[in-house]
Amino acid sequence: MASLPHRRDVLKAALAGVAGVALMPVLTQARSTSLSVQKLGPDISVISGAGGNVVVAGEHDGLVMVDGGVAQHSKALLKTVEKEFGGRPVRTLFNTHWHAEQTGSNLALAKKGATIVSHANTRLWLSTDVKWPWSDQVFQPLPVEARPTKIFYEHDEMPFGGAKIDYGYMLQAHTDGDIYVHFPEANVLVAGGAISSDNWPEIDWWTGGWMGGVVEATETLLQVANDETRIVPAKGPVMTKAALAKQRDMYADLFVKFRTLLFSGLSPAEAVAKKPTGDYHPEWTNRDEFTRLAFESYWGYFAQDA
Repeated sequence: MASLPHRRDVLKAALAGVAGVALMPVLTQARSTSLSVQKLGPDISVISGAGGNVVVAGEHDGLVMVDGGVAQHSKALLKTVEKEFGGRPVRTLFNTHWHAEQTGSNLALAKKGATIVSHANTRLWLSTDVKWPWSDQVFQPLPVEARPTKIFYEHDEMPFGGAKIDYGYMLQAHTDGDIYVHFPEANVLVAGGAISSDNWPEIDWWTGGWMGGVVEATETLLQVANDETRIVPAKGPVMTKAALAKQRDMYADLFVKFRTLLFSGLSPAEAVAKKPTGDYHPEWTNRDEFTRLAFESYWGYFAQDA
């Protein structure tokens, strides 16, 4: 399993080239629900439509689920999982970070005895009120029984189907608790909110995310993946390693552009008006929001040096 690169080394290595992302795997409709299921292997699938991508993998006596969608879709999601995987129970649930799109099935699965795994920071955020200053949206803590019951800090692994699952921390990226979950035998890498394949990511700087960390996270994922790995973002279609490399190059380029704007003394509104994302992904609709949050995410890292 690859080790996490040093923060400075990653940013230096990543600042080369620019490109877009091309990816569009075909999904099939799940039976009797509005969710969609795409098989990634004999006993592993990604389920979309529950608020975020959910990956489910099976062994003979149980399932591992990575993320759980939003709470309002949890019942439909778990019903789909039951049908698709022959009624085997979910024994382990990973939360790739603390957001509602990842933790909406925590309570239901905890009541059924599932172990919930996350980074330590994710459990901390799920244990307190969070109020985003850019929207005034408030997220209340999850009930104690719905919070992760197994935490880690850097890397860990668990036996699975005669092989293993390995998982690791991606430092401060989308939040300060982002993790990947890697299924080596199936060659599937679940990336969570650190990447997105159908829109600009939301960089939650209030809970530790920042633009430089997004670059680092893509580099970490590229070190874990090989050329045939299917990479599953929190939202959007499954990605290839080549597509992720192009995304890494794009974010590395934008990292420099946003830093230059910060050091020029611009306000967030002035930075948005400069349209630093240029011609990247004109089809993605949340460009201004991404720019503002990405720009603001530098404050805790570089503002004191401007």
